[in-house]
Amino acid sequence: MLPLAVSMGDPAGIGPEIIAKSWEARGVRALPAFFAVGNPAAIRAVWHGPVAEITDLADVAGVFADALPVLAVDSGGTVTPGTPDVDGARCALHALELASGLARSGAARALVTGPVSKAQLYGIGFNYPGQTEFVAERFGVARDNAVMMLAGPSLRVVPMTTHVPLAQVSALLTVDLIVAKAHATARGLQRNFGIAAPRLAFAGFNPHAGESGAIGQEEIDVIEPAVALLRDAGIDATGPFAADTMFHLRARERYDAAMCCYHDQALVPLKTLHFDEGVNITLGLPIVRTSPDHGTAFAIAGQDRAEPGAMIAAIAMAGEAAERRAAACRLTP
Repeated sequence: MLPLAVSMGDPAGIGPEIIAKSWEARGVRALPAFFAVGNPAAIRAVWHGPVAEITDLADVAGVFADALPVLAVDSGGTVTPGTPDVDGARCALHALELASGLARSGAARALVTGPVSKAQLYGIGFNYPGQTEFVAERFGVARDNAVMMLAGPSLRVVPMTTHVPLAQVSALLTVDLIVAKAHATARGLQRNFGIAAPRLAFAGFNPHAGESGAIGQEEIDVIEPAVALLRDAGIDATGPFAADTMFHLRARERYDAAMCCYHDQALVPLKTLHFDEGVNITLGLPIVRTSPDHGTAFAIAGQDRAEPGAMIAAIAMAGEAAERRAAACRLTP
């Protein structure tokens, strides 16, 4: 079985540490074989376990039981945990590019991306809102058709707009955008999570979902027409609901994914419930891509304080989703 490619992220962040700790947990958590893509020196700077530098992916299976396989990307400079620099940003981008290419070519069966610093990447000319959009372009997928889902054990959320100022959200929310995101979400839940008939619940944009237009028109003008179109297309779509009533236990049992209008409307409940095990999974791609739902945490890098739970969950989810996709292909005549 092909291994998973795990790009290391910024070498000065906690990516190297949580990847190494995930390898340590491989047996207890029954993780699939994976290899890191990045600077081996970044791992050695924060971890004293066995590292096996590889040049051929065929070697992963033979070394994974005894050492963490690493496909090397030279940073061009010295790695100092907690101190990001231009060389590290270039290394993170090269690792992301290489790992994406290996997944695209079929040499790796899924892609897991470590945390990067957008500020550092922007400094070297990176012009994407995040890794999700970068990966989507590399796979020839339009941005509206690539959906960022955050998933934990009891909640999945989709922010229909992502890294934009809150003042711009209303203008960005359109019927076409919502319908495209919902179709990609429904298809992704089927392919990656094995949910045959996904249930999508839509959050309102305004307090109390607009109070029938008394506190805003976005629900009436945009969200309700989109939900109607989705229902006509056979998708189990409901809402819009007041967002403050959507995330308690009984409400979460009524849907498979919450479709949210903006970044924090989705991520606040997800991180409140599943801070150490939240996974960012990109739907709408021809391959599986996941990532831990947290940042570089430069402030604790190199101090053996990083919690690996989200990276472990991202690797496990990537392996499970890739296997579901492969099984579906085997069953297709």
